[in-house]
Amino acid sequence: MRTLKSITSIWVLPVVAALSFSMVGCQSQQQLGSNADAASKVYVAPGEYDEFYGFMSGGYSGQLSIYGIPSGRHIFTIPVFSQAPTNGYGYSEETKAMLETSHGFIPWGDAHHPELSQTDGVPDGRYIFINENNTPRVAKIDLKSFQTTEIIEIPNSAGNHASPFVTQNTEYISAGTRFSVPVDGEGDVAINSYAENFDGTLSFIKMQEDGSMKLDFQILVPGFDYDLSHSGKGPSHGWAFFTSYNSEEAHTLLEINASKNDKDFIAAVNWQKAAEYAAQGEGELVDAEYYRNYVDKNDHIAKSERNSQVRILNPAELEGMIYYLPTPKSPHGVDVSPDGKLIAAGGKLSTVIPVHSFDKMLQAIENEDFEGEIDGIPVLNYDSIIAGEVENPGLGPLHTEFDGNGYAYTTAFISSEIVKWSLETFEVVDRIETYYSPGHLMIPGGDSRKPWGKYLVSLNKITKDRYLPTGPELFHSAQLIDISGDKMQLLLDFPTEGEPHYAQAMPSDIVMKDQVKFYRLEENNNPYAAKSEKAAKVERDGNEVHVYMTSIRSHFTPDNIEGIKVGDKVYFHVTNLEQDWDVPHGFTILGGNTAEILVMPGETRTYVWEPKKAGMFPFYCTDFCSALHQEMQGYVRVSPEGSDVEIAYGTGQ
Repeated sequence: MRTLKSITSIWVLPVVAALSFSMVGCQSQQQLGSNADAASKVYVAPGEYDEFYGFMSGGYSGQLSIYGIPSGRHIFTIPVFSQAPTNGYGYSEETKAMLETSHGFIPWGDAHHPELSQTDGVPDGRYIFINENNTPRVAKIDLKSFQTTEIIEIPNSAGNHASPFVTQNTEYISAGTRFSVPVDGEGDVAINSYAENFDGTLSFIKMQEDGSMKLDFQILVPGFDYDLSHSGKGPSHGWAFFTSYNSEEAHTLLEINASKNDKDFIAAVNWQKAAEYAAQGEGELVDAEYYRNYVDKNDHIAKSERNSQVRILNPAELEGMIYYLPTPKSPHGVDVSPDGKLIAAGGKLSTVIPVHSFDKMLQAIENEDFEGEIDGIPVLNYDSIIAGEVENPGLGPLHTEFDGNGYAYTTAFISSEIVKWSLETFEVVDRIETYYSPGHLMIPGGDSRKPWGKYLVSLNKITKDRYLPTGPELFHSAQLIDISGDKMQLLLDFPTEGEPHYAQAMPSDIVMKDQVKFYRLEENNNPYAAKSEKAAKVERDGNEVHVYMTSIRSHFTPDNIEGIKVGDKVYFHVTNLEQDWDVPHGFTILGGNTAEILVMPGETRTYVWEPKKAGMFPFYCTDFCSALHQEMQGYVRVSPEGSDVEIAYGTGQ
């Protein structure tokens, strides 16, 4: 026999179901309105431009990707640390040298943090820098051409993660080692001698007057893991701040052994004082092999410069360069407020966001308010330097950026949310869920003195159920959030290449005005350039054959070549004679064991081919250039090794 309770539940359930359906329907209509509003905010009409350029690291792709903001459209990918078959970067003879290192030719990189050049603490549109984590390097990309023009290797470093963060006027680019290693050149030591033999380094790369990069000095620091960095601005200009974890100096099972101390450290570096010491010849010149690769401004050919020494400054011998700020717990990100007065840390295992005061830090240094020292580096008293602690910041706070209106925004990795908090009261005023596990976030200009605000991009680490499934491997998910009002509003999901870690953005008009659209043919100083069809030729030098080839809509000159033999090494030097924007030509040949080359208007690129057997080998243009693109082709006749077929070439005339 049914009880009254069970009987009641029978008629209550349909009512609840009906109410639920009604509520869902109502929510759905509300959501529809919200989606329509969101869609209108991200819509960029055909032929119109996005308001911002968004520059996103490619993580394990080794490249830098460009997205339009707010549309989320993928506009371009800049090859940096990895070979790029799309255009032959790292394959062509003119670009191979960019990937040389002290470990040899490295065709891949792990790119984490893009950083725009700044003037007076504001992005200026000249350059963007990006780090390579695995084989420590820093690259410079010229935003006039959107091409990588320089890469410098970092010695005495492993895991170049806290990099490449610029000072207020791009005087220096800083780089901290994530993995401490033996620095004296004697790497063959027992791993369990970590505490005795492993050290960290904080490197400072100087931007010289001609725009080139020079590794000016390194600061020797205890063997912690140096994770991320940001430089000071305004009153804190002249300082740089690096988070560190593993103050336990563990070398195994770090998830346990490097998570024991209640506080680790932010290293506050007075880089101006350090630069003065370096200029005075202080410190020690230490043997270290590292490469600087650069594109020669004269002939646009990449060249490698081997360096053999670096200056190392020791804080135990040189006072006033560096101080440790105790920071809970296992801090990851460190971010400086637009006014330069507050230093926010993202303690991965902390229950609060600790915010240090730069003014209090200076006062504590003046008062020698230290709780101890580590390897000659004073450790400041936590209570003396803290400005406030943001409570209830979500689980796993990582990174903070600023909107320029008195608010900060921090990602919470574990609880999958972004929290908005006040720089005055340190109180959380809003929070929004993300899908899922956000790492970095980006606000246009959000790490500068004058953020443009308006939008926030959450760079999420997990993507499942956001897009159409593509098997076990998924692109990562970025989410565009409107921060122009009191409440954050999710506008858009869009997939991103590789694994973006960090991103930067700036108004598009700052970058667009100086764009290079083609290279002037008369300024092409490549020694193998053929600047007219009359200059096209084929020359033999032993078993090397050099083809001076031109390309123009819609033919190559020459397009028939004979006299190539098995065992020859053939260099196709292709010059694009076009002098119009967006008319590249490509080149490849049957049996080529390299990538195609994509040759921009007015440029020369070289494709190397070593035929392995006799026969007829067609070549063609890989970039659709005209209505007669399919006709842009030719033949190379390859004869057996030792044959007496002479070099002959032409266009059939």
